[in-house]
Amino acid sequence: MDNIDDLFKKPNARNNKRKIEIAQDPNAIYKSTKLTTNGDVKSNGKSTVEDEEEDDDLEAGPALPQNEADGVNDEEGRFFGGGITNDTAEVLNFIDERDKDNDGKAEKIDAAWVRKLALNFERRISKNSELRAKFEDDPQKFMESEADLDADIKALSILSDHSDLYGEFAKLGCVASLVSLLAHENTDIAIGAIEIINELTDEDVEAQQEQWDVLVDAMLNADLLSLLYDNVTRLDETNESDRAGLYHILGVLENLSSRGSIAESLGKGTSFIPWLLKRMQQKEPVVTQNKQYSAEILAILLQSSLPNRTRLIEIDGVDVLLQLLSPYRKRDPAKGTEEEEYMENLFDALTCCVDDSSGKSKFLEAEGVELCLIMLREGKMSKPRALRLLDHALGGAEGSACCQKLVEAAGLKAIFSTFMKKVVLCSILRIEVGLSHVDARQPDNQTTEHLLGILASMLRSLPSDSAERIRLLGKFVEKDYEKIDRIMKIRREFASKVAAVAQEIQAERSGLSAQKRDDRADEWLSRRLDAGLYTLQTADVVLAWLVAEDAGAKGRIRGLLADRDESLEVVRATLQGVFTRTKSRRRALTKN
Repeated sequence: MDNIDDLFKKPNARNNKRKIEIAQDPNAIYKSTKLTTNGDVKSNGKSTVEDEEEDDDLEAGPALPQNEADGVNDEEGRFFGGGITNDTAEVLNFIDERDKDNDGKAEKIDAAWVRKLALNFERRISKNSELRAKFEDDPQKFMESEADLDADIKALSILSDHSDLYGEFAKLGCVASLVSLLAHENTDIAIGAIEIINELTDEDVEAQQEQWDVLVDAMLNADLLSLLYDNVTRLDETNESDRAGLYHILGVLENLSSRGSIAESLGKGTSFIPWLLKRMQQKEPVVTQNKQYSAEILAILLQSSLPNRTRLIEIDGVDVLLQLLSPYRKRDPAKGTEEEEYMENLFDALTCCVDDSSGKSKFLEAEGVELCLIMLREGKMSKPRALRLLDHALGGAEGSACCQKLVEAAGLKAIFSTFMKKVVLCSILRIEVGLSHVDARQPDNQTTEHLLGILASMLRSLPSDSAERIRLLGKFVEKDYEKIDRIMKIRREFASKVAAVAQEIQAERSGLSAQKRDDRADEWLSRRLDAGLYTLQTADVVLAWLVAEDAGAKGRIRGLLADRDESLEVVRATLQGVFTRTKSRRRALTKN
């Protein structure tokens, strides 16, 4: 007896979707080429010219009635009446007339159409279930019903163009029926259902939020998350169609994660986070699409929810992620490949983790600071991402231990060496962007931002009078305060950009009512941030610490400001703006 799953695993090479083919008895195919007892020819039989010539002398079927044969010139005596009976001709004529009546009339897709679709869909499911139960040991008996069910599942894709019918579809109970097919014994049917769910919930579908919510809520009520997890554990990626099915599952997870509460449920109520971490650890000669997608989904879940980050940290996920990143300390993935995206997703996931105090501790224990410093010294594509990761790890009130570890691991040299380069990672910019004409004199703004962030975090967190803090301040003083000169140059550049945008905003504000100004406040802030406001603020934080810490540094800064008729008041004004906005945000959060 054939295994039913084997009978259905026949992927289509063109679109990677399954095509369920019904096996036929060879004898039946042969017999279908013969004439029936009434002289009719079966249209599904196929005969060649040679076959016809060989059959010229053979008599097939009963002799034609004399009154019908008179006057007819049929040399072979086989295709009397054009090869069809009178009854068949009437049927064909009826079909032709109906087609003529329907020409130019598009099928109306409305609630009535959905009800009809739902009825047929439920009948297909019921019929298949009955036949499977009745002929459990004879797959041939229910294969046709399975093929019909598969076709009906695929037909549901038309709903993605009519999201206004999502509510009716859910109301009729079809959403629950569709989700129930994820538990079907035939994985092909389950994968077909998953693919449709992925299509209906995709962000590209032009659905209103309320329509999307109705559909997704019905799916969740039908235990979608548990059934999705059951399928990731039973699918075999060595099989091409199962591999495609897993990709669709990951697509559904991405779609559902657009709602924060669902993303949190995925981490807290299922075992998806441990599974994703395990999938990412699978050894592969070349990073596959599913491995990269798994890393991307993990990063999305971690960005969406603090409980998700906590769970990953609790299962030693930080250590696993660092191990997966370690091969890229010296080696670069090929440009434009799945592996490049995979590496970026690993960095994104780790960056989310180290924003939490428990994540910083695990990062420190797993020697994450040391790995990032190696990437700064020897890496290429990994270098800017390692800087960003360090910036997040050292930030916040809990970043003191990481700051100390960076100094202990001789990281100051790597940080300041990168900071003082006239071209800040310009070679990396060329590699990543693919532009050979990048101006070698232009620094990478994001890299500058992260470097200043690291310096500000160390000045804020290293204990007073500690050896680490003294070594840090010594770096600013050495070589005639060249690092301070560099910071002042950066400050001037970004202050000029922010001032230009501020003038534009001021011109736009004139003539607007107070209400309209409030409505555009976020937009204006975003434009100032894009111009480099955050980098300017961070530079002024570093300068303020140096003014407070060292008299020589204070004199140098004052002198550089005086060159442009400025004073320390410009630094004070920047910091006051940061304080005011921070206070406003905290007040707003308290009210909420």
